[in-house]
Amino acid sequence: SSYLNGMPAFAANLTFLYTELPFLARFAAAARDGFRLVEFMSPYEHTPAEIVAALTEHGLTLVLFNLPLGDLAGGEKGFAARPGREEEFDRSVDLAITYARATGCKLVHIMAGTIPTDAAGVHLLSREHMNATYVENLKRATHKLGEHEITALIEPLNPRDRPDYFLGNMEQALDTIAAVGAPNLKLLMDFYHIQIIQGDLETRLRRHLALIGHVQVAGVPARGPPDEGEVNFFYLFALLDQLGFRGVVGCEYTPRGPTSESLGWFARANTMSTPR
Repeated sequence: SSYLNGMPAFAANLTFLYTELPFLARFAAAARDGFRLVEFMSPYEHTPAEIVAALTEHGLTLVLFNLPLGDLAGGEKGFAARPGREEEFDRSVDLAITYARATGCKLVHIMAGTIPTDAAGVHLLSREHMNATYVENLKRATHKLGEHEITALIEPLNPRDRPDYFLGNMEQALDTIAAVGAPNLKLLMDFYHIQIIQGDLETRLRRHLALIGHVQVAGVPARGPPDEGEVNFFYLFALLDQLGFRGVVGCEYTPRGPTSESLGWFARANTMSTPR
């Protein structure tokens, strides 16, 4: 099993880690440092075959990637809640399924996008209109993904890093999951974002464990390694194990310097555990 006794399973986020290397070289670096699982935001700059080759060569399993984010140059963070783009959204689901089937990945993150504003910062669309679009898009997406036993994730993002992002806290995400009503729609609980938005991490984790499909971590407030900052991640790692969390913890943080030198926390976590 990839799960560890006393510690959850960790995935190297190859969008955030090893950025000193070209993307396809990051797989080897993660494997060398002891990771067996990887995740990243976007595979779409490479063919499915190239991603599969990188995974296979280094004995890695892909656990999560995102649907296409839309206009990256324009700073877009998904568009699942943007009215008028339903056909584009459906195509993005189909493309993600192609990559997920090729790689064997069972989780995809669907980003809601931002609330459009005018030059004065006034919202151009109502939350109600956007929410109706969001729920209907997620219903269609989860139906399609479910045919391939793939689970969709939604993740609240903090307003300090992502102003005007449509999905802004855990309660809104849980309400959305309830409104969509699909068994393969879960919460991506990024402890970094939730700590900044609203905190109370342990209680939220305990209360909503059944709906949490994936966890991510980074030090708060600077998004550095998880052994920096105000959150005791070793406590949370042990809690995840104690609660029987069977998902993966994604390491989505910004290293100080070379990634391998930022992994003291990973070595410490692994010494606190023995393979099951």
